Amino acid sequence: MPRPSWKGYLKLSLVSCGVALYNASSSSERVSFNTLNRKTGNRLKQNLVDSVSGEPVDTADRVKGYQVAKGQYVMVEDTDLEALRIESTKTLEIETFVPAAEIDGIYLDSPYYLAPDGKMAEEAFAVIREAMARKKMAGIGRVVLSRRERLLMLQPRGPGMLATTLRYPYEVRQDAEYFEGISERKVAPAMLDIAQEIIGRMSGHFEPDSFADRYEEAVTAMLQAKQAGRSFAVPEAAELDSVCGVLPCASVKPRPARSRLVGANTASVAVPVTLMMNAMAKMMAATTASILGSSQSGRHWLGFGAVQEIFGFMPK
Repeated sequence: MPRPSWKGYLKLSLVSCGVALYNASSSSERVSFNTLNRKTGNRLKQNLVDSVSGEPVDTADRVKGYQVAKGQYVMVEDTDLEALRIESTKTLEIETFVPAAEIDGIYLDSPYYLAPDGKMAEEAFAVIREAMARKKMAGIGRVVLSRRERLLMLQPRGPGMLATTLRYPYEVRQDAEYFEGISERKVAPAMLDIAQEIIGRMSGHFEPDSFADRYEEAVTAMLQAKQAGRSFAVPEAAELDSVCGVLPCASVKPRPARSRLVGANTASVAVPVTLMMNAMAKMMAATTASILGSSQSGRHWLGFGAVQEIFGFMPK
């Protein structure tokens, strides 16, 4: 059984039970690197030093500080933070229930699994879980994680619950300042029809296993090649000669992809990269021809990066 990130009590009015919170995601399987001395190959160690004297500082002499002015700090001891014990340190109390669809995805942070802590807690836990499932509501509560009080959204998930930490409003940047420069444009019906047709043909169901981490696979392949003393071929993405907006453009074919070698010896290893451009080109060309017709002469005015240019399609 994995080690819980937090243990305490789930409380809903007069109903409470012991629960445990577990991380639902992990980055430990990703490739990570250490920093080495290029000359010796030895691993480097970080050493905290005084910014003025340059002398190393022992662990016992290190303390947290909050900057109140340039060069001026208020020292905060661990005991000061430990004294700030609030109810959510050991109790996860549900404060309100809301439809999950009302929670903007920008507020979602990290996922956790919430499970009853022991057999004695299962009945009360099941009551709260089933009540939320029948009402189709998500619970909002608070809990202290890593000395910070976090908002949690609770949702039924199988025999347990999914607990997702939520960002506070002050942690979220409003979109207005980023989108205010985008002007309103009237989309041509023909372009919209093409885009909708393409979306329809590419629509499916979300299957996480079908999406590989191509960068992770490439890094792994590179490391395996280096470990075996082989050279390593890195394909470069195809480049377009130019980019068109909604203006009619001449057909421009992508430059062929090139490879550069990484490594020492003669053997090469190809990067496992999925290239979809050819399939998309054929699909978009067929879709465009079926919607606009192939009997018209000249070039069509298309948007979305100029289908003719990107995919080499020119109806005649």
